[in-house]
Amino acid sequence: MLSWVAMERIYEREVLRDAQFRQQAGARPLRAQGNRLSEEELLAKLRSFGIEIDQAWLERECERALSAHEIAGPLMDKSPSRGPESDWIWICVASLWRRWLPQQPSFEELDDKMQAGYELLKSSGAVAASRIWLEAWNDVLRLLDKAGIESIEEFDERFRGTESLFNWIQDLEAELWNAGLKERQFLTARIQVCEEGLRRFRSDHELLTETGGAP
Repeated sequence: MLSWVAMERIYEREVLRDAQFRQQAGARPLRAQGNRLSEEELLAKLRSFGIEIDQAWLERECERALSAHEIAGPLMDKSPSRGPESDWIWICVASLWRRWLPQQPSFEELDDKMQAGYELLKSSGAVAASRIWLEAWNDVLRLLDKAGIESIEEFDERFRGTESLFNWIQDLEAELWNAGLKERQFLTARIQVCEEGLRRFRSDHELLTETGGAP
């Protein structure tokens, strides 16, 4: 099963662009709408679902959670509201996480950075994509440490993102090589990524050995 952020991205890319699909699927709230609301408006939206939270509560929840999805799920289960409108619970949690805890990575933010890199790769090339992907890689490392995850498979089972870590890490390695042909700092970064991956993902040694060489 895909994560909610991955399903939202499919809705934005495929359903909203097709009038027939859009009519069949119906309207759904999106994180972009939540990002336009103030903190008070987000909290008021949660209260409309019978949910009261504050920054201290969210900070405690984020100590164990890797995504807003993990926090919002139990809140949805307790709310009497059902249907597409209840997506607002996840949207509000994700938006407040971004504002209140910007230094705390989440799966939603990681997924966004991965996809932003793919868009930059198409529009601006490997250097621009590599810059944001190195930020994403740092988020991956912090999330791994937080959860005590030691394999790519285990990470992907919990992440369930638009792009799997298994596939993305190979794209990261390839584009760091391409970026390094223009700016040598990315070749150094590429070596560091491969070495760190080999250290952490011992059960995935074959994959990382293959990606460690030049394309």
